[in-house]
Amino acid sequence: MSHPSPSAQDHKSSSARPVGVFDSGIGGLTVARAIRDLLPNESIFYIGDTARVPYGGKSQATVQRYAMEIATVLAAENCKAIVVACNTASALALEVLQQEMLIPVIGVIQPGAAAAITATRTGHIGVIGTRATINSRAYEIAIKSQRQDIKVTSLACPLLVPLIEEGWVESEVTESVIRKYVQGMLDAKIDTLVLGCTHYPLLRDAIQRVVGESVTLVDSAENSALALRALLTEREITAQSAPDNLLHVALTDMPDHFLRVAQEALHLDMTAPTICELPQSARRPN
Repeated sequence: MSHPSPSAQDHKSSSARPVGVFDSGIGGLTVARAIRDLLPNESIFYIGDTARVPYGGKSQATVQRYAMEIATVLAAENCKAIVVACNTASALALEVLQQEMLIPVIGVIQPGAAAAITATRTGHIGVIGTRATINSRAYEIAIKSQRQDIKVTSLACPLLVPLIEEGWVESEVTESVIRKYVQGMLDAKIDTLVLGCTHYPLLRDAIQRVVGESVTLVDSAENSALALRALLTEREITAQSAPDNLLHVALTDMPDHFLRVAQEALHLDMTAPTICELPQSARRPN
């Protein structure tokens, strides 16, 4: 059945709607920063599920439920698209969201995988992330679905997120931990390293120092912003002006000091965070 074309006013209204972004916590603000840099006219509505972070130790069914609850809130805020700025939710819940939501939803894994394939010269890619992301093999599957010949070496780095959240971004301790984690990958001669956690761009400089300039870092935040731009352009809903290009931040629990750490590190200009009310089902015991 054919549908009538939207009026110019409808199209303008659709373009002006915000982009929804969510993460299990505050690390996904790296994605919001990348979107702001690439698409400065867009208004962004960010939800950090700080009441239930981290998602890494939860079952797939629970992560899917959490993700659906937050996506429903973003849809109610009239968002025109949703970016799942969480590797765990992208790995475990993206397909369900894409099936259930009436607005487009993209994750961080496919863009990062595609960028890694483009970047590699020798065909050996390293991936670092949380245990949940690495155990899901989501990056390996995404990469090998496009290039079977590429070798993927993956490693969980569970100490990095706590170090980042403590604000130890430029600490010698953090750099030593990074070196301890990635030395085996360097010995195995990777030439590309995927930062498979949205917190990790905050450590980009430290990681680059450890791995050296011969290893290309692939930032899931930056490449998710590129994927969003392609989506908005294809659907002709890119914001053409910036009357309200604000970064609205809502959290499911009061923020801790990491919000200040992230805000200062990313030089983010954002609204004062509000507390987000999730659907009633979100408050039942696990």
